[in-house]
Amino acid sequence: QVQLVESGGGLVHSGGSLRLSCAASGSISSITAMGWYRQAPGKQRELVALITGGSSTNYADSVQGRFIISRDNAKVYLQMNSLRPEDTAVYYCYAQRQIGGLYVSSWGQGTQVTVSS
Repeated sequence: QVQLVESGGGLVHSGGSLRLSCAASGSISSITAMGWYRQAPGKQRELVALITGGSSTNYADSVQGRFIISRDNAKVYLQMNSLRPEDTAVYYCYAQRQIGGLYVSSWGQGTQVTVSS
């Protein structure tokens, strides 16, 4: 099992910045990738950014060039710059683990990010 705890959400004006943090605990040696998803009201959860054990990164087109994901062992961060009202959502930390031939997903409880116009 892996437990994920996020922090760093809040309210910011359009154009501002926030940094989200997520700390993993438990079976962290089996983690192959970590990242962030978000879910706005009435919308499906979507990938924001992902970083693998080899430090390869993947970003949603909507955040490319504005958000930066980084990882330090069992912690993952999301630096969010030039925030827009459409970035408002609950942001969830995500970890992917490989157990034998299976990939298992773990999720944090979510942290609210609100961007005012």
